Amino acid sequence: MTSNTPQYTWAGRFSEPVSDLVKRYTASVGFDQRMWRQDIRGSLAHARMLAKQSIISGDDLAHIERGMEIITREIESGQFDWSLDLEDVHLNIEKRLTALVGDAGKRLHTGRSRNDQVATDIRLYLRDAIDDILLLLKAFRSALVDLAEQEAATPMPGFTHLQVAQPVTFGHHMLAYFEMFGRDGERFADARKRTNRLPLGAAALAGTTYPIDRAFVAAQLGFDDVCENSLDAVSDRDFAIEFTAACAVLMMHISRLSEELVMWMSPRIGFIQIADRFCTGSSIMPQKKNPDVAELARGKTGRVYGQLVSLLTLMKAQPLAYNKDNQEDKEPLFDAVDTVTDTLRIFADMATGISVHPAAMKAALSQGFATATDLADYLTRKGLPFRDAHEAVGLAVKAAEQKGVDLPQLSLAELKSFSSLVENDVFSVLTVEGSLASRNHIGGTAPAQVKAAVARARQRL
Repeated sequence: MTSNTPQYTWAGRFSEPVSDLVKRYTASVGFDQRMWRQDIRGSLAHARMLAKQSIISGDDLAHIERGMEIITREIESGQFDWSLDLEDVHLNIEKRLTALVGDAGKRLHTGRSRNDQVATDIRLYLRDAIDDILLLLKAFRSALVDLAEQEAATPMPGFTHLQVAQPVTFGHHMLAYFEMFGRDGERFADARKRTNRLPLGAAALAGTTYPIDRAFVAAQLGFDDVCENSLDAVSDRDFAIEFTAACAVLMMHISRLSEELVMWMSPRIGFIQIADRFCTGSSIMPQKKNPDVAELARGKTGRVYGQLVSLLTLMKAQPLAYNKDNQEDKEPLFDAVDTVTDTLRIFADMATGISVHPAAMKAALSQGFATATDLADYLTRKGLPFRDAHEAVGLAVKAAEQKGVDLPQLSLAELKSFSSLVENDVFSVLTVEGSLASRNHIGGTAPAQVKAAVARARQRL
């Protein structure tokens, strides 16, 4: 061994030091140090198992625990010296531990490899991240429910193809997103099950000759089970891909909501305003109030999509078992975690800063013949086959369009000209309020049903 390579745990095999360029290219400590808590938790569980199995002594365990307490305080206080020469979070902590407690620190790595160590740290980190995301999702969904309850009876146009389709309420619209984000939560919770399996004990790829107790370590760390195959345990990152896919779907839903918020806030539509703290102005146009948070969330959605593609591409051609490629799994994963957590945190707050303009929504409902389907249903209930009713209403819409009026503004005589079944009671079904009230079933947009859905939503939360 040359005198200038002792810092590397594997230096005995090599006759010359790693170049500075290679150090920078291969080091991960700049980004994986965020897993230091998980690394220490995993190492302590491993050390306790080694002592339980009499692989190391009780004194060694006590020294390791004492050293890890010191390291924890150093990192928390910002006094820990992270070294690029030591490549990653694992070797940095191990080197400091050895400096603090001597040979006991050198014995900690008995029966494990960095391959199963890093796989364990990532799973611990991701499990913690999922738990945080689920809490943030709950807070965001709760804010959506509050908004839905507040606007349960506020009519607005429902759209298909961005054309006015039928009346709904703003509360009903918000509850649609509540459902979407609920399924997102289910995806994260489901991904957590497959993440929560212990790789430690797989060692480099083939297991270890020491009499380890993997079940003990799993219990110590709160894992549901152990990874059954040592090759699989150290080499696959499908759990990280699954998590990032859940992030991508969540951000897709965020982006859809963002698109609507941006459109609704436009003065040409004017359905809502967003609180000033979530908007910015223009450097040249003093009148501008831009919905920057919603716009940027649309952009960040593409960022998370990119992280998912990065991870899929990273894994697609790797032979078993571990390869250095897998060092590249962390930055996309960390970025997806950061983007989703920051987005959920700010959107939960922004939902409380949305104010609705009912007059603008009501005006929009008069522009697209929103109750045309109600007229067709009315004729069908009178005995006209639906396809014939559809045709009759289409003719009525054409006539109203030519006159520049909405359907309720046509006279009774004009409406009867399209079907003799039309009577005086027709006007009650052509109102927005009548249209809303008539959809009085679970999942419908009747204000009474929206309020009932809000109550169910609160129970689910």
